[in-house]
Amino acid sequence: MSVSPSSPLALHAAQAPRLATLANGLRTVTIPMPWRQTVSLSVFIRTGSLHESARLNGISHVVEHMAFKGTATRDCQRINLDAEALGAEVNAHTDKDHTAFHIEGLPGDLPAFVDWLADIVLNSSFPAEELERERRVIEQEFSEFEDDPTSVAFQLLDRACYGARHAAGRPIIGSRANILRFSREDLLAYAQAQYTACNVVVAVAGPVDGEAFTRRVEHAFGAMPTGQPNALTAPLWQGGLKARRLAGSGQCQVLLGFEAPSLGERLDSAEHLPHVLAASLLGEGMSSPLLDEIRERRGLAYHVACSADILPLYGQFLIEGATAPAQAEEFLQAVQQLLQRQADGPLDPVALARARKQLQMRALRALEQPARRMEGAAQELFHFGQLRDATEAMAQLQAVTPAQVQKVLEGLLRPNRPRPAVALAGSVPQRARACAEALFS
Repeated sequence: MSVSPSSPLALHAAQAPRLATLANGLRTVTIPMPWRQTVSLSVFIRTGSLHESARLNGISHVVEHMAFKGTATRDCQRINLDAEALGAEVNAHTDKDHTAFHIEGLPGDLPAFVDWLADIVLNSSFPAEELERERRVIEQEFSEFEDDPTSVAFQLLDRACYGARHAAGRPIIGSRANILRFSREDLLAYAQAQYTACNVVVAVAGPVDGEAFTRRVEHAFGAMPTGQPNALTAPLWQGGLKARRLAGSGQCQVLLGFEAPSLGERLDSAEHLPHVLAASLLGEGMSSPLLDEIRERRGLAYHVACSADILPLYGQFLIEGATAPAQAEEFLQAVQQLLQRQADGPLDPVALARARKQLQMRALRALEQPARRMEGAAQELFHFGQLRDATEAMAQLQAVTPAQVQKVLEGLLRPNRPRPAVALAGSVPQRARACAEALFS
């Protein structure tokens, strides 16, 4: 793929991220974005629900909440005021493979932001009285989760894909019993074990002096213990059907999952890329076969999409949709028929070209988004130990052949394939459940 000197990819190459490693193993990433008027700073820790035992399921999320509730020198109110007095916006999230803390504000305040995040990451005291209050907050979050058919369907899908014995089959938020049981001592022990320097990336994006930034991070995080890499084990695919009826729901949420390759062990691993391109071809955009057939021509769903969720140790090829309960059976049949037509071929060259362009556009847009850039860099460092070149990654994707994409589509319904995973949530008719069993067992 040729790249214009003025294109975003060429500009990215000219202003490539700056990587530095401190003596304790912590890594910093500086992403130059000199045109920005603000700066974004994030601390990523390689620990999430995938690192939890069943007994500790949900603890990463609770630690993330509690990090803002007090440190050795500041209480909850002071933590909030110190950030907001600088006009900063603060957030955090817990994912399957990492936890992250974010702050965004004016570039001149970056040294204060580094110190602020270092304090909550390194010195959180998890006050017992704050933990009791925060349990109630997380319980409300849990209730929202349980009332949302989409969230429930994705939880059921993970359980169907990987079972309950592997962490990949358990929810990030954990269980109510665990949330109510975790003690201050549990949180302290978990943070001490998991929050170590070799498992931390501190990333910044904006008009930043990379060397000065790294010096500030070293001042704030330099005493953090090195620790050992927080290791993961790959789950085994299981497949099967999981369904849950939710009182008061007016829709049936449908998820179909097929096994897909992981990211692989090397930056140049490409086994997953045909699945990424096949998913875009099948269900990205209103002109894609999935949306055109299911929504535009047959009116079976307002929302329907296809994606490839490719993670370091496993992958999922997903089809999702929300449909009326009375149409759920027809929806499943229509999806199965569409997949069969795509498997039978031939591949539409116009659709394939459209999918390539959409993925190129998505990659270019990501280069303009600070949060996406920083999280992507952290995940690459955690898994590969180095940063991926955006130009090379796009060239790899464009090199995927039509035959490779056709092979993916043919494999979705082949008789000897791994059993698909199906999740139904909301208002789930028995006929839809039986239909899913018959079509995708």
